[in-house]
Amino acid sequence: MCEPLYANMILLLDIGNSNTHFGLGDARRVVRNAEIPTTSWAAQTAKAKFKKFVGNARLEGAILCSVVPKATASALKMIKGLWNLHGLELTPKTLRCVGIDYPRPDTIGPDRLANAVAVRVHFGAPSVVIDFGTAVTVDVVNREGNFAGGIIAPGLAAMTEYLHEKTALLPKIRIRETRSVIGKSTKEAMNIGAVHGYPGLIRALVQNVKQELAIRRLPIVATGGYARLVARKLPEITQVQPLLTLEGIRLVWHAHHQARK
Repeated sequence: MCEPLYANMILLLDIGNSNTHFGLGDARRVVRNAEIPTTSWAAQTAKAKFKKFVGNARLEGAILCSVVPKATASALKMIKGLWNLHGLELTPKTLRCVGIDYPRPDTIGPDRLANAVAVRVHFGAPSVVIDFGTAVTVDVVNREGNFAGGIIAPGLAAMTEYLHEKTALLPKIRIRETRSVIGKSTKEAMNIGAVHGYPGLIRALVQNVKQELAIRRLPIVATGGYARLVARKLPEITQVQPLLTLEGIRLVWHAHHQARK
């Protein structure tokens, strides 16, 4: 008898402020992935998209990390209703594979913890992960293998959106790669400011982290929507891993699964 496609999969959800990234994972890797706007949860359209995405896959479990509490409740309800599974939510209490050296663990974004898990498992300690999302986060795993804190700054798109919203004449732009550093229009000038100026911010943050850790070289892994764009201009970034957050929660689920055996 043939096995169903994608048998024994884990449903993975990373619910962010702008987008919800999700995937199916097995014992080794994230097999496939997609995304929807996080507003889909409030609009009640997420359920149909997830049902189609999972298809005939046989789900063994589900895990999520979320920075949007209302969407978290909707996701857990959906997981129970569609597949009769108890979704595992990543929190400091359910965290595995990495420790926490931080005064108030409950204030850490779970996506940051997932990133720390993935970078610790695949790149060792110490290491740094930079997530280019709505906000950019620079998070540190120290020599002891613990999440030790990090930096939060405005994301690349957030900076250009702010200029558009707070000024009368600056338009909304789509960020894209550009070689020129002299803009011939307002949109070009704004795009250049973002694409060529933003890497300088990241470079300064990385240099300061290295100085504080007293380490000249260490793995610096980038993820998130603008990771590839910014990494092209930053040789300090050693790897770009678009699925790092999903991989982190996949690792946490399997650590829980192994502990139950």
